[in-house]
Amino acid sequence: MRYRHRVPTLNIAPEVALALANNKPVVALESTIISHGLPRPRNREAALEFEQILRDIGVVPATIAVIDGVPTVGLDAEGLSTIADEDIAKASVRDLPILLAKRQSGATTVAATAHIAAQAGIRVFATGGLGGVHRGANETFDESADLSTLAVTNISVVSAGVKSVLDIAATLERLETLSVPVIGYGTTSFPAFWLRDSGFTLDWSAADATEVAAIMKAHDDTGHGQGIVVANPIPLAQQWDPVEHDHVLSEAFLAAEQAGVRGKAVTPFLLGYIVEASGGRSLDVNLDLARNNIRVAGDIATAWCLLGA
Repeated sequence: MRYRHRVPTLNIAPEVALALANNKPVVALESTIISHGLPRPRNREAALEFEQILRDIGVVPATIAVIDGVPTVGLDAEGLSTIADEDIAKASVRDLPILLAKRQSGATTVAATAHIAAQAGIRVFATGGLGGVHRGANETFDESADLSTLAVTNISVVSAGVKSVLDIAATLERLETLSVPVIGYGTTSFPAFWLRDSGFTLDWSAADATEVAAIMKAHDDTGHGQGIVVANPIPLAQQWDPVEHDHVLSEAFLAAEQAGVRGKAVTPFLLGYIVEASGGRSLDVNLDLARNNIRVAGDIATAWCLLGA
C-alpha cells in the first residue's frame, strides 16, 4: 500500500487567511508563553498586548494553538480563554497527532508553532527564546525539538537567543550541523535571552528587516528547507543587570545540586527558582524581550511582503 502525505486541516482565522491571500504581513505567535510561561491574569494581558503591538504597525497577528483537536492559526476570544484560563497540555510537534486524535487542546511550543505556521504559509514567527541543547546533554540527550524542527521547517524565527541556563555553545554547534542559518539582528553577538551578549560571536548579521527579508528570499532560491534564526538582543536599557543575573543563576545551579535534581527536571527547576529568587525581575525582562522580538518580526514580515516573494 502506498501512503500519501496529508496536511491536517487547519482552522485559519478569516483575518489571517485574508492577509495571506493578499500578501499582507502576518506574524505567528506561540501560545506556550501564555499558558505555561506567565502567571494568571498577567498571561491574558500579555497575549492581548502582543497581538496589539502587531496591529499597531499594520501586521496581522496569528497566535497559534490546538483547540479541541484542531490546529488553530489566529485565536478568537474563546480560543484565547482556552490557553489563558484553562490548564492545558504543553504541545510540541510530537504531541500534535495525539491531541488531534483525542480532540484535546494544547498550547504550542516554538517547535509546534513553527510547524503549524509553516503549514499555513506564514513565514515569520516571533518568540521569546529558542529552545536548545541542555547542559549535561551528553548524558541525558536532552535537546529541544525546536532545533530539529527548524532543520526541516522554512520559517524565520525572531528570538532573543536562548536562555543562559542552556548549553549555548552546544546549541550553536547543533544549529550549524543542522544547516540552520543564525543571523544577528544588528549585532554579531549571540544574545542569551535576559542578556544582550552570551559571549559567543556569530558569523553573520543583518542591519535591518529589509536585509533579513533579502536573506529569506536568497534562502528560498537555494532550495533549502531549513528555517532561519534571527537573534535579536534585548535593548540595553531593558536587559537584566548582568551581575544580578550571574548571582541568581549561580544560586539556582547550586540549589538544583543540593536538591538532587537531575536530567530533564533540571531546567524547569532552574527557571522556577530564577523567577522566585529574582523577585519577578526575570519575568519582567522576559516580557520586554518578547515585545521587542514581536516588533522586529513585524518589521521583517512587512519587508518580506514588499519583496512580493
